[in-house]
Formats: sequence, C-alpha cells, structure tokens
Amino acid sequence: MRPTIDAPPLAPLAPLAPLAHSLPLVQPALSDPAAAPAAPSSTAAGASPAIPRVLFVDQSGQLGGAEFALLQLAGHCAARSEVVLLADGPFRARLETLGVRVQVINDARVSNVERQASVLNCLRVVPGILRQVRAIAARARQFDVLFLNTQKALVLGALGKPLHRKPVIWYQHDILTREHFGRVQLSVVKWLVRFAVDHVVVNSQASARSLAALTGMAAGSAPVVYNGIDAAAFSRVNGGDMAALRRRLGLPEQAWLAGLFGRLAPWKGQHIALDALARLPDAQLVLVGAPLFGEDAYAQRLREQAAALGVTNRVHFAGFQDDVPAWMKAMDVILHTSTEPEPFGRVVVEGMAAARPVIASAAGGVTEIVRHGRNGWLVKPGDVTALADAIGTLRADPALAQRLAEQALADARTEFSVEQYLQRMTQEIRRAAR
Repeated sequence: MRPTIDAPPLAPLAPLAPLAHSLPLVQPALSDPAAAPAAPSSTAAGASPAIPRVLFVDQSGQLGGAEFALLQLAGHCAARSEVVLLADGPFRARLETLGVRVQVINDARVSNVERQASVLNCLRVVPGILRQVRAIAARARQFDVLFLNTQKALVLGALGKPLHRKPVIWYQHDILTREHFGRVQLSVVKWLVRFAVDHVVVNSQASARSLAALTGMAAGSAPVVYNGIDAAAFSRVNGGDMAALRRRLGLPEQAWLAGLFGRLAPWKGQHIALDALARLPDAQLVLVGAPLFGEDAYAQRLREQAAALGVTNRVHFAGFQDDVPAWMKAMDVILHTSTEPEPFGRVVVEGMAAARPVIASAAGGVTEIVRHGRNGWLVKPGDVTALADAIGTLRADPALAQRLAEQALADARTEFSVEQYLQRMTQEIRRAAR
C-alpha cells in the first residue's frame, strides 16, 4: 500500500504499514523501526554495505528537473532508502515503479506558500510547518543521512535537526537571488545552511556562486555534481526514419520543427520562441510541457499570442509527454529560451543526448554545458532577434547543425552521464554520513 499522509496534529503519532495505498488522513510509521530499511548487510540483495541508509525528502509530487535527478538517485539506492514527498502526484508512481518506498506527508497550507511569501503569510502556516517538521524528524531517526532535495524540503528537514540529530545533506538546485526568491525565504535558507546543514552539494557553478554570495561560504566549498542524463534512452529511439517517428507522434512529417521542452512558465520564455517563429515562415514550433504551480493563465496567453501573430497553424501544443527521447529525436533543433539564469539546464543536456543541435540562452548553468559554436549555439536571453537569427542559421546550414549535434552527443555521454552522477553523489552521501 502507498501512504498519503496529511500532516498529523502535535500529538503522539501512530504507526502506518509501509507502502499503503492512497488513503487520506493516515499517519506514517514514524516510530516503527521495522518500517525502516534494514541495517547494513553484505548479503542484502542490491545493497552495498558502504552506502548509508538515506531518507530523501522532496517538496513536489510533480516531475521537474530536481525530481528527475532524485528519481535516478533514489532508484540507485532503493534497497537502502525511502522518499518522503511533501505533495502527492505522478512523481510518487515513478519512484514506486523503481521499487522505492514512498511516503507523502502533506499540508496544503504549507504546500501553497509561495517563493515570495511575506512574513505574515509565513507566520500563518507555522502550525503546519511544525507538524511536518516533527513527522520528517521522526522518520529520519531510522536512517543514517537526511538528504534534502528542494528548498521546502531543506526548511522542513533542517529545522528538525535537534529532533533527529542526523547528518543533513542539501542538494541545491536553485540560483539563490532576490529575482527568484523572497527576502524571508532567502534569510531562512542562509540561517539553515550556516547552522543546520552538514553538507551542501550544488548542481552547477552558477548555483554555487549564488550560495557563496548569500551565505558567505568560501567559493568552491560546495562540490558541484551535475545532473546525469541517460543517453542510452535516446539511442534506443530509432530516429533514422523521421517520417515514421513523426507520424507516430502526430507531428507533420515534412516540416522543419523546432522543439521547446519544459513547463509552460513566463521565465521559461515560450513567448520569446513564438515571437521568433513569426519571423521564420518556413519553421514550425512544438511546445512540449504543461503549466504547473498555477501558471495556467500563461499557457492561455501563449495560445492567444500565437493567434495574434498568425502562427497558430505552425505551433503545436503537445502538453506533457513522458517519452521525451522520442519527442526530441523528432525535432530538427532543440530550443532553450529561459529569460532568467537556469541553475543547470537539464533540457539542454537532453537535447544534446538526442543528437540534435541546441540553441540556448547564455545564462546560468547553461554556459557550463554549451560551448558556443562547438556543441551548441548560445543567444542572449530574451533576445527575439538573436533567437530567430540562430534558428535561421542552423536551418540554412545543415552541415553546421550536424557538426554541433555530433559534438553535443559526445559531450553529453562523457560529461553528463548517469553513471558519473550516481558515483559522485553517493560519494557525497558517504562523506555527509561520516
């Protein structure tokens, strides 16, 4: 069974059988040692005695970049780990498919606190925060390490350190600036990193710089572990017969397609791509992704923008698609149009692994991935003219596009492999557990 846990009141917690099906108002097995993974054993199937027992915590039930990274890591450590989610959703099912134990400890009021929340709004959810802190801390006592994968997970997991007294590792997936987060949230993160977190790992140099600026930590003190991309998943897609692949996906077989992948959100820049498309009469745009976190109004504005530009018949709103390798292989070029610095740029590496030329915004972690003119093409963020010109350049020069794509594939395999990611991250977990 799978547990869906509404954060319990501040009272003694009763045990719950592990892997309970989705049931409301059920409490977790927070004090039941039998519910935790077994202690280290050299004979346990799939377990390594050198890997500590890990409790992972993530705030989302949806699948984003941070969640895909955790999916790989938790699956790798499935025999010796458990994942606590602070919201339910498809992420839970994906984890359980890999054999990962999952519990959901949610409080709707806490889940709805926004990044730019005021002090007053934060104070209103303090009771819910305390309930979740106690629940996570009680569960963490059964493990060797508490691994916090997102910012809300950081707050709720690290605040409970006096209760669980376990080493805390935080995998930072964000650029910590006022452009992205409110003053209250940044202050809390700064305090927790200084006094409650034992080990921080960052997903890019860009994220590391923002951490150093916020906390005063020495530059380079937090190790950089890039996300890993499963290049083999892309190689399994037969992209040789482009017409057949597009036919299977319901895409026009003969069109020149530019694909943009990611959730529909203003800072992801889909509106920039639409403006660029209006200048390219021979191209079509495929938007793969759906709105999350209350961004439905932006998705509607994109459709209205396409109609106003007269490009509705050349824009394909594909929605969320689980088979990203196939969809990327069906494109002629992959676009990344974020208007703000991206902490890493997972979609960029996926486009490289798909052996497609990538045009990306030159900001944040993306500049650590794409080398302009060698394995991709960089443009100024938010610059419609630069984006349209770049698309036109690759459209007119197939040899250049092919050369970029070949080098991109080689770099994705050597610099951003899943194997490297798992090896480095398990090393950091061991280090935190010492």
